[in-house]
Amino acid sequence: MDKSNRQQSPKDDDSRIDYGIILSVMLLALIGLASIYVAASHDKAVTSPVKMLITQLVWYVIGAGMIAFIMQFDAEDLWKLATVAYWTGIVLLILVLFLYSRAYAAKTGAKSWFALGPLTFQPSEVMKPAFILMLGKVITVHNNEYSLHSFRSDMILIAKMLSWSIPVLVLLKLQNDFGTMLVFIAILGGMFLVSGIDWKIILTAGLGAGFIGGGALILVITDNGRKFLENFGFKAYQFARVDTWLNPSQDTSNNGYQLWQNMKAIGSGQLVGKGFNNVDVTVPVRESDMIFSVIGENFGFIGACTLIFIYFLLIYQMIRVTFDTKNEFYAYVSTGVIMMILFHVFENIGMSIGLLPLTGIPLPFISQGGSALLGNMIGIGLIMSMRYHYKSYMFGDTKTFK
Repeated sequence: MDKSNRQQSPKDDDSRIDYGIILSVMLLALIGLASIYVAASHDKAVTSPVKMLITQLVWYVIGAGMIAFIMQFDAEDLWKLATVAYWTGIVLLILVLFLYSRAYAAKTGAKSWFALGPLTFQPSEVMKPAFILMLGKVITVHNNEYSLHSFRSDMILIAKMLSWSIPVLVLLKLQNDFGTMLVFIAILGGMFLVSGIDWKIILTAGLGAGFIGGGALILVITDNGRKFLENFGFKAYQFARVDTWLNPSQDTSNNGYQLWQNMKAIGSGQLVGKGFNNVDVTVPVRESDMIFSVIGENFGFIGACTLIFIYFLLIYQMIRVTFDTKNEFYAYVSTGVIMMILFHVFENIGMSIGLLPLTGIPLPFISQGGSALLGNMIGIGLIMSMRYHYKSYMFGDTKTFK
């Protein structure tokens, strides 16, 4: 495909930038910075809240630069980049198994971080957009090869998607990072739903997943079942998280302390909250996974609902971009990005209020942490790229991509 025929006039640049998405991300960034400052100010383990705030601000700036950079890539560029990005991510996931931070592994139980002095980096976070690009390419190529869907072609597509997903999931399992593995499964599930596979297969797969999930829960709550799951690598702390989820008031001084204090903080905010930086409830590691408790305690139910509404606006705008572009490859990529962010929000807020088990999944654009923020910003960059180049590819034919 000749790119010279797809160039836009510079004067059209502003009209191709989705300022609604930018505004939503900026609002989330401001809320995140304020929440991190409050959490760090009341965390005795944090020696310098201002330093943490500045570090997070630097990550926001780097993330904004990544968005501007990725916006320059059109669909054909992303198509070519997908395979390289995927295998680069696989290499990083393998390397971290040998070069992981011993200090972080001792603290979290996961071999997921590289460390260079005070700087840490979690490769699985930037693997998420690479994984999304690769699955989008795989699905698009398959659907172009099999224009007429059949049971055989659908099963071939499922086999292809699994063949690219299983290596990632196995490496995450070896890292002992179950929470991140769930995010990749959610991405795979979302792209599976929109891939064109027959609804009967989707329904069967959904029922099968529900059966497996229900069976696993039954095994977890029985002694013999736990012994069985231990043979597959499940750890005592994972069982403890389920126990805490099912009965958060049972052990509020040990395994359930963090969740119990977190729910107390959210509940103490009541309708309108206690006001900015007014914190009475101690919550461990509040600036990362439990950041939602800051919003609940400081700004109450209204503040929490406002945050959820901003996420709703962001997701809505990303869906709108997907429909505007009318490009198959873009549609699969945007579905993956939307599922990535949506699952993070759903799981983090769900675990914060006791609806879901604790998994250590951060709240997008809010929680402290550079790797997770960078992964989410790259996802936003992919969506912004769609809007930026959508006139070129409104009726683009991915069969011409090489």
